[in-house]
Amino acid sequence: MEIFDVIIIGGGQAGLSVAYFLNRHGLKFLILDDNQKAGGAWNKAWDSLQLFSPGVYSSLSGWMLPPPEKEYPTKQEFITYLEKYEKRYDFPVQRPVKVEDTIFEDGIYRIKTNKGEFYTKTVVGATGTASNPKIPHYEGVESFLGQQLHSVEYKKPADIQGDNLLIVGGGNSGAQLVAELTQHKKVQWATLSPPNFLPDDVDGRYLFEQANKKYREYLKGEISEESYSISDIVMLDSVKDARERGVLNYRSSTFSFTPNGVVWEDGSEEAFDAVLWCTGFSTKLDYLNALNINQNGKINIKNTKVLDQEGLWLVGLGNWTGYASATIYGVGKTARRTVEEIVAYILQ
Repeated sequence: MEIFDVIIIGGGQAGLSVAYFLNRHGLKFLILDDNQKAGGAWNKAWDSLQLFSPGVYSSLSGWMLPPPEKEYPTKQEFITYLEKYEKRYDFPVQRPVKVEDTIFEDGIYRIKTNKGEFYTKTVVGATGTASNPKIPHYEGVESFLGQQLHSVEYKKPADIQGDNLLIVGGGNSGAQLVAELTQHKKVQWATLSPPNFLPDDVDGRYLFEQANKKYREYLKGEISEESYSISDIVMLDSVKDARERGVLNYRSSTFSFTPNGVVWEDGSEEAFDAVLWCTGFSTKLDYLNALNINQNGKINIKNTKVLDQEGLWLVGLGNWTGYASATIYGVGKTARRTVEEIVAYILQ
């Protein structure tokens, strides 16, 4: 029976970041990825997606993203980078492999998958934040006869049926898709709170430096206010164009559904052919069910280490697994620290 030092569940940017630091320590590890090819959740994003950091700020540890064609890398440029990154370091990856459950017996993990069982001393869950689309419940939504799809299911304008579209949800995904789809459809944008558009000169470079500053303050036990949030809307050229066209108009997402559309808070009705949900994702950790560590949707964790289960770490699932750990520029810090803890655990 082959026993690995570490098995990483998930082969996206978080999994590869952990693999990079494991490689430097010479540990025997394996990545199990349920995607058909390299690139993680980026493969599920819409075709025109652009990163909001220039290439120099959109790289994983050890190897810079090659200069993109334009200032901001496209989805495909970043996927290609992840493919080459994986090959550059010759990471051991098996895909597509779906992890079904994780069993801990006599100090060893038994990973049950659709391709058999694997054994390891430690586990890193790096399944990302895009595996469980979140759609809030609205009154009457079951009666709506039009098309509904989450942003993770959307690739291009032709995917949207009809001419009248409701986009629900703010943030960068909502803004970018409003910018794209207003060129093809009549769009109403609905957000829970008013979108916060960053100044035109604030992009991923500023947010990168801010994340570093925040991390240093965290390590020192200091507390400071953020001037901007990493969830605020970066003014990419496409979003600036939408602003110039006067289409970044939103209203409160307080409504109920009818078979043909919605009834707004003021009682007015509006017909829609389709609804595009840009409402984010929920963490999906059902592959850890047998460990009984998920209590009412919460896991007891310090940094990335699960406190109620030895030999288990979670990386890149949101700020609760390290500040900005679900971002390209933040995951390297949490991955490095995670691997230091894994090495100490194995050597103890």
